[in-house]
Amino acid sequence: MLQKLFKDLHLPLILAVIGLAALGLFFIYSASFRDPGQYEVKQIFWIAIGLAVMIAVPYLGYRPFISVAYLFYGFSILLLILVYFVGSTRLGAQRWLTLGPFVIQPSEFAKLGTLLALVNYLGSHNPVQGQLKIVLGALAIVAVPWILVAKQPDLGSALLFVPMVLTILFLWGIRWRYLIIALAGVLVAAPLAWEMLKEYQRKRILVFLNPNLDPLGSGYTAVQSKIAVGSGGLFGKGYLAGTQTQLHFVPEHHTDFIFCVIGEELGFIGSMLVLCLYAYLFHSIFLIMQHTTDIKAKLLSGGVLALLVAHVLINVGMTIGLMPIAGVPLPLVSYGGSSFVMNCIALGLVLSVYKERSIF
Repeated sequence: MLQKLFKDLHLPLILAVIGLAALGLFFIYSASFRDPGQYEVKQIFWIAIGLAVMIAVPYLGYRPFISVAYLFYGFSILLLILVYFVGSTRLGAQRWLTLGPFVIQPSEFAKLGTLLALVNYLGSHNPVQGQLKIVLGALAIVAVPWILVAKQPDLGSALLFVPMVLTILFLWGIRWRYLIIALAGVLVAAPLAWEMLKEYQRKRILVFLNPNLDPLGSGYTAVQSKIAVGSGGLFGKGYLAGTQTQLHFVPEHHTDFIFCVIGEELGFIGSMLVLCLYAYLFHSIFLIMQHTTDIKAKLLSGGVLALLVAHVLINVGMTIGLMPIAGVPLPLVSYGGSSFVMNCIALGLVLSVYKERSIF
C-alpha cells in the first residue's frame, strides 16, 4: 500500500523533507529539553500534520489550489487585518493569532496566498502584450500583504516577498527594462524605508555593520549567536553538550536561532551536511520546475523554491553575522506549526507538479 501511495511522487524531495524535519526535532529537543515547554512534543504533532498534508496535496492536484487562489489570498489578508485587532504581542511585535490551544502566524498564510495569487494572475496573462499594466497589477497584489506584514512589524517576513515576486516575474518573462526600473525604484525608496523602520530595527542594521556598537543591548543576540557557532569548531561539542545554547545565552534558540544549536553541537562539518540536505531539496524542486511545460506549474515551483532559498540564506546569514537579524525561521527545522505546515503545503504543490506528468 505504501508503495502504491508513493509511486507517483518524487521520493528524493520527500526524503529530504523528512530528513530536515527529523533533524529539526532532534535539535528542538536539544535546545529546549531543560525547559518546561515540551516544544519537541508539540513539534511532533505539527510534523505529523505537515507530512500528511504534503502527501495528500498531490492527489488533489495543484490546479484546484490555483483556481481558488484569490479566495486563499483574501483569507490571508483577512487574517493579517485581524492581527491588528485581536493579535497576540510577543517580543515587541503583534504577529500572532491565538485560536484556543493553537497559535498561528498569519504572515505564513500570506506568503502562500500571495504566491498562489501571483501564479494565477501572471499565468493567465501573455507576457508579450500589455506587460507594464500586468506587472503593475502583480505588484499591487504583493503590496497589500507586504504593507500589512511590514507594519506588524515583521521585517523578515516582508523581505521574503521580494525574492519570491522577482523570481516569478523573471520566469514569467518580464522585460529586463521593467526589472531594472523596479530595482532602481527600490534603491530610490531605501532612504524612505529607513525612516519607516522601528527604532529596534534600525539598531539591528547598525549592529550588523558594527557588532560591537551595543554588545549588551541590540547587538547581544548577534554576538552570542556567532560565539555559539564559532565555539562548535570543526566537529562540534556533541549532541546536548552545547553551552552557549543550553545555558540560554542565545535567545530563541529553538526557533529563529536553531542553527546556532546545530553549529555548536555538530560543528562546521555537521552544519555543512545540513546545508547540503537543503541543497538536495532545492535541486529536486529545480528539476521539477525545469521540466514542466505548464507556465503556472513553472511559476508555482519557482516561487516555492525562491521562498525556501531566501528563508535559508537569511536565517543562516543572520546566525553567522552575514546579515542583519530579521526573525526568519529555518524552514522545516525551526520550531513552529504555522511555518512547518505552510511549507509542507507549498512542497505538496511542487510534488503535484511532478505527479501530473501530462504537463512534462
